[in-house]
Amino acid sequence: MNSVKRINPELLKKIKLVVFDVDGTLLSDEGIIGEKSFTLIKELMKSDIKISLASGRLHSALVEIANSIGTSTPLISLDGALIKNGKGDIIVHKSALRKSIVNKSIELAEKYFVNIALCHSEAIYYTENNSLIPMILDKFGALYKEVDSYDSCKENTLEIVYAGDNRRTMEYLRDRLSFPFAFGTSVSFFRSHSHDNIYYLEIKKSGSTKAKGLIRLLKYLKLNPSDVMVIGDWYNDIPMFETKAFKVAMANAVPELKRMADCVLTKTNNEDGTSEILEALLNAKRKK
Repeated sequence: MNSVKRINPELLKKIKLVVFDVDGTLLSDEGIIGEKSFTLIKELMKSDIKISLASGRLHSALVEIANSIGTSTPLISLDGALIKNGKGDIIVHKSALRKSIVNKSIELAEKYFVNIALCHSEAIYYTENNSLIPMILDKFGALYKEVDSYDSCKENTLEIVYAGDNRRTMEYLRDRLSFPFAFGTSVSFFRSHSHDNIYYLEIKKSGSTKAKGLIRLLKYLKLNPSDVMVIGDWYNDIPMFETKAFKVAMANAVPELKRMADCVLTKTNNEDGTSEILEALLNAKRKK
């Protein structure tokens, strides 16, 4: 892996699209884009570089960020389950779960006393029995809506999220919602980033990853994987780092991501780390 100073500028000259992970990457822990990165993004867009976001956040939680930097390129939300532009008039891809999977997930949650929420593009729905959901989910910027029953929001569910503190129960539910007990699902099990002793189980339709989302976005934009730079920090960025994109890891990235990266930055998200690679990219683009 290289530092920014050791990157061949010729590699950077080929870049036509930059895709940022959001939390822990483009945003500081306070949810702010670094001033220098913000300015550089604006300059890169003037140089015909497209800017997109790829996040586990809901689409609605990405729109304000996209609008602030002025990008109209479709955004990858819910780790690839939806690809949609900020205005909402272009949907590149939408991957809703089958109603039978939603029903089964709700039944299991009720049987094993685990919190469950249904994620749509605009909001996360929960019932009174799952009232802890807004407090224990790591879905930054999301709009939470309490409903009397899940019956009204089973259609168009892009992701189901379980949250609980019993690891064994969560692992059991993971197995029950994976092949061969369930078909057409992609299940992720992981520990919370910000809540001690809370585990999450995320269920999406098969093929919903940031990598698949990236490939679909590239196809829509008529670009090659080598035309894109991806920047990330967390485990859900690993699929993007398995593509042929130019891969940049933050200084605060998990070790697995750093090992896969073409470049590891020296600064964290709280130090406006993305500005390092954005400045190098802009300099490369300006050189004849």
